Amino acid sequence: MTKGFKEVTMKAIVDGTILPVTSKKIEDGVILIEHGKLKSLGKGITVPKGAEIISARGKFILPGLIDAHTHLGISEVGIREEGEDNNEYPEPVNPQLRALDGINPQDKGFEYARCGGVTTVAVAPGSANPIGGVVTAIKTNGKVVDDMVVKEQVGIKAAFGENPKRVGHEQKRTPWTRMSTAALLRSALVKAQNYVKDMEWADRKKEKMPDRDLASESLIPVLKKELPLRIHAHRADDIVTAVRVAREFAVDIVIEHGTEAHKIADWLGSLNIPVVTGPALGMPSKIETQALTFKALRILKDAGILFAIMTDHPVVGINNLLLCAIMGIREGLDEQSAIEAVTINPAKILGLADRLGSLETGKDADIIIFSGDPFDVRSRVVKTLINGEIVFDADKNETPF
Repeated sequence: MTKGFKEVTMKAIVDGTILPVTSKKIEDGVILIEHGKLKSLGKGITVPKGAEIISARGKFILPGLIDAHTHLGISEVGIREEGEDNNEYPEPVNPQLRALDGINPQDKGFEYARCGGVTTVAVAPGSANPIGGVVTAIKTNGKVVDDMVVKEQVGIKAAFGENPKRVGHEQKRTPWTRMSTAALLRSALVKAQNYVKDMEWADRKKEKMPDRDLASESLIPVLKKELPLRIHAHRADDIVTAVRVAREFAVDIVIEHGTEAHKIADWLGSLNIPVVTGPALGMPSKIETQALTFKALRILKDAGILFAIMTDHPVVGINNLLLCAIMGIREGLDEQSAIEAVTINPAKILGLADRLGSLETGKDADIIIFSGDPFDVRSRVVKTLINGEIVFDADKNETPF
């Protein structure tokens, strides 16, 4: 073996009940992990000699959970102004901002995530502005955030409703109304369209290119349907306005929060627009969240809507993501849909289903082992693996909660 290189050891998780999510349950199954990927899984698989054995006897094995809407690392746990980097208040339109530039991987929230079995998150700017910036997807383990990135851009954050209005009043600048919020979003999209036209004209005429405009540049992938606008909208009328703007500019959107999405579920389902819903754990915090209910999950599912469950961490602690799915089961959601809402569905919404969200050969070895039935609140995560490495072990690591 070449000096300085560590020999790669295959890992084998054995004797557990495997819930792959996209295929049937496997009793007394085996999972082989190599080079951070799932090499194979099933029943009766031979474990190669020399493999590192991880016993899961009497336990359940799931893919790592995915939270498609958090402020992990940019709104730090237990820290006030020094750890608040999710909103740029003075300017209302900020598509050029990137959540990646504000994430602190030393935030204690990452420890909460690993202990709770959450292995991938989307980190979004806040909702103070009509346009907040670029949303990024990262793994929840690492010291250098660049090494944790799964996909640097998974959307542009936009926001309707109370938050942009409230901040506009506080900052004595627009928007003061829902009309102004929508107009600011439209104006930014028009500006980006014109920027593209100017560049195309300059290129065609061999003229000097226009000066770089980072805000407009950031919106070009939205206009090209390479990225969705991920629109914070609680009330049904705000959701409808989001759809209206999306139709005007022929762009893709994801509804974030969607507290009243269940009130217009059939209409929304007919449009094939995903919803990342929540957080519903806790009491309504403002007028537009008075309709909070875990019954909404079943209604969204019945309407054929692709939906994922979020914690909006730190609004709800990220370690409670699966608990939110369990609460949905209590209110009529079936178990399969509940686990999909925190695994494969968010992976699809984030454009990561080729790597994450289920236990399948070739996917990232992001795996959690539960002490018992994961839908029983008495069960707990005993091991979390990210890229095939154990990043939380209940026998060795103290939990922060």
